[in-house]
Amino acid sequence: MLCALLTAGCATTQAAPERDSGPTPLTAVDALGDFGSIDYCSLLDVPKVAPGAVAVPTFESCRAEAGPRTILVGPLAFDSDPNIKPYDYAGPVPDGVAVQQSMFNDRSACTRAITFADGTRLDLSVTDGGGDQDARCTVADAAVGSALTAITARKVGRLTFPDGSWGRVAPCVPLDNHDLDAAAGAGSQPTAGLSGHSCIRGKVSFKLTVETVEPAGPVETLGGREARVRVAGAFCLVDATQPAPGLPGRRELAEISVVETAGTAGDGTCTLARGAANAILPRLPTPGKP
Repeated sequence: MLCALLTAGCATTQAAPERDSGPTPLTAVDALGDFGSIDYCSLLDVPKVAPGAVAVPTFESCRAEAGPRTILVGPLAFDSDPNIKPYDYAGPVPDGVAVQQSMFNDRSACTRAITFADGTRLDLSVTDGGGDQDARCTVADAAVGSALTAITARKVGRLTFPDGSWGRVAPCVPLDNHDLDAAAGAGSQPTAGLSGHSCIRGKVSFKLTVETVEPAGPVETLGGREARVRVAGAFCLVDATQPAPGLPGRRELAEISVVETAGTAGDGTCTLARGAANAILPRLPTPGKP
């Protein structure tokens, strides 16, 4: 359904060079290609795994919703997670790949991780707010099987980003700016995220994606754009959106956050977040403008 809306996002598939004979441990790059353009919804066989669900690709995941149930494919991760445990997955698995489970939030979600030979993992989760964990995990295992089938068949789709899309932005470039020194720390350096659509510099994090939930809070103007500021635990976040080029009815989201290392975020943290937004948001493109 969504492929008709995303002008070039779901139409192409990943071509890969032929491998030598014999088993070769499968790395994430071999399996998925360029991380910045993965169409994660191409990894989910919606009619089989979640009949009737509406699937929305973001820059680093696919979110499929059917009634109270949400299936999330992605994002990629490389960090160590103590919640990830061994799991005896019953389906076929490529050489060098492991399927694991996460024990985090396991009363309301069933989470699986496909870990490739290079240590990169693809997270998949199913949530529905109900009490039937076995039912959730049956769907999660089906999602794992769907993803592995697409990967081994070389049918990983690619997203393309029209002019003006924030998907084209190299996210560390706006953070390489002395105007961020106060919020990030003068000696800090930008570090790109695994997906290619996020960056961290010191205490400042910056992420670009397609929104799946409307940002909450009163509107104010920051960096020449409408934005919303909110506190979430130790973070003060600034959200700004624009119409998503090639995705009618959807919006792209820029999320800027500053962490309060001493505890809960407050007015001082949000002052820094507003300053970061004033430095970053003017450097983002706008559809239809040079």
